[in-house]
Amino acid sequence: MSESLRNVWTIAKRELVGYFNSPVAYVFIVIFLLLNGFFTFMLGNYFLRGEANLNAFLMWHPWLYLFLVPAAGMRLWAEERRVGTLELLLTMPIAAWQAILGKFVACWAFIALALFLTFPVVITTMYLGDPDVGMMWTGYLGSVLLAGAYLSVTVMTSAMTRNQVISFILSVVICFFLILAGWEPVTDLMVRWAPEWLVSTVASFSVMPHFAGFQRGVVDIRDLLFFGSVITFCLFATSVVLRGLRAA
Repeated sequence: MSESLRNVWTIAKRELVGYFNSPVAYVFIVIFLLLNGFFTFMLGNYFLRGEANLNAFLMWHPWLYLFLVPAAGMRLWAEERRVGTLELLLTMPIAAWQAILGKFVACWAFIALALFLTFPVVITTMYLGDPDVGMMWTGYLGSVLLAGAYLSVTVMTSAMTRNQVISFILSVVICFFLILAGWEPVTDLMVRWAPEWLVSTVASFSVMPHFAGFQRGVVDIRDLLFFGSVITFCLFATSVVLRGLRAA
């Protein structure tokens, strides 16, 4: 393992262990599972649909993650700034991108673990019918990528402020735009007054059409590139913010 990867792993491990040293992590996972269950079985009418798939489960994730992911990631840099350890971290013999990537990977793994714990939904679906297992896997893959995109936005806003609440609000607003830009009711309203090219351009920034492909069991390279681009751009923006703080 190269020294760079070892540094990323060290930061990620420290962050991940830090999550489970606090009761907040367990509270988050319980809330995550309860909300997923409520939206899937109550609002999603899982049993009334008569479908052996995860549509009633996955369709709520863009909205659930809108609040849960910023709540999980808002402290990543804001807390370092608040307690004054950011300067210490940036003077350590590691590159800023290694610290950014380590923190991001740790929080992403934590959210992925919470998502993995929803496996009873998969077991229930397989017990009740004969689902397309490949479609379920791609659905989970899309959900993990969606969470990663939201989390990268949160990492960026967390570096901008030492106040976790402000970071949370900024993340929710930006992620809300990423939903609304391509949400069908919004695009239907836009086509009444905006040219088609403008509607298509705005909609291309949305996570909704890219996440929908994974729900249908389709892994399109363009969807992978979209989520990869959002994550890369936001983490790069985070490094720019941190370089500015280091130079100040």
